[in-house]
Amino acid sequence: MEFQNSETKVNLMRAFAGESQARNRYTFAAEVAEQNNQYHIAQVFLFTANQERAHAKVFYDHLEQLSGENIALDGTYPVNISDQVRDLLDWAVHNEMEEYEQAYPAFAMTAEQEGFPQIAASFRQIAEIEHAHAKRFQYIIQQADKMTTGQTTAEQWMCLNCGHIHGGMQLPGQCPVCQHDKGYFVKLSMAPWTC
Repeated sequence: MEFQNSETKVNLMRAFAGESQARNRYTFAAEVAEQNNQYHIAQVFLFTANQERAHAKVFYDHLEQLSGENIALDGTYPVNISDQVRDLLDWAVHNEMEEYEQAYPAFAMTAEQEGFPQIAASFRQIAEIEHAHAKRFQYIIQQADKMTTGQTTAEQWMCLNCGHIHGGMQLPGQCPVCQHDKGYFVKLSMAPWTC
């Protein structure tokens, strides 16, 4: 099949649009997390937003041969606006699972049927990453729930601002080194680039 006449080209543009919107939604969610003094969750949203940008580029690059053209498409995309971080996390899990379970497997099947195996592989590979995103957000929800209910065990925590490591059952109200809010603390095992 000619790529120009394929459903795959439309699916690539749908995926590009979806990933671009996810990046923006996560950037907006990071702002809400910061406003709620949950800086560690803001960092998770921003980290994931950058990965969504990378996914968008993969899909967009597959469209290179159509450079200079417009692709008409229809689609549905979520509107997830809330000042509650928990809502934003729940929606993130749902949206990532939708891409993993429904959208990208269907797009991969279409690409395979139309004779575009490399594009099919991209859809399948990125679907697996979206699954990892869903699991990451679900883990953050579980950890936040434990902190809220006080179901914590002795842990080590790192301040994402200055790197101070705190041990104990509870976090201090603020970092004793840099005075940043406890929302900057993350489990040491989850801190970036720990050894």
